Amino acid sequence: MKHLLPQGWPRPKGYSNGISIDAGRTIFVAGLIGWNADEIIECDDMAGQFRKTLENIVAVLKEGDAGPEHVVRMTWYITDKAEYLHSLKEIGAAYRDVMGKNYPAMACVEVTALMEDKAKIEIETTAVVPS
Repeated sequence: MKHLLPQGWPRPKGYSNGISIDAGRTIFVAGLIGWNADEIIECDDMAGQFRKTLENIVAVLKEGDAGPEHVVRMTWYITDKAEYLHSLKEIGAAYRDVMGKNYPAMACVEVTALMEDKAKIEIETTAVVPS
C-alpha cells in the first residue's frame, strides 16, 4: 500500500488523499451504523455511535480475515455537522482506539437523515487484503 501525497501538498490530518494498491483481495463493507447485534442504538451522542460503528466495521472485516489495517477507503455520512465538529476530540480518540494508525482515503458528508431515525452516522468501508 502506498499513500499518495502530491509534492508540495500539506500532509492531511487523520486521512490520506489517495492510496495505491498493487494487488489483493477486496472487501466492501456496507454502510454500517452504531447499533448492537439486536439492531438497537444504545447511545444518543455522535461520538458514542461513531465508536460502535467502527467496532461493527471491524467485526465485519474480521469475518473476511481482515482488520482495520487493511482499510483503504471510508465514506462517513453524518446528520449534524455541528455535533460532529464539537465531538472531534472524542471521535479522534475512538478512531485511534479501534482503527489504530491506519489513515485511509476518506470523505465525510452531511446528510439530512439516515434510514434509521436514531442514527447519527453511517460509514461505508473498503478494505484490501494483500495477496
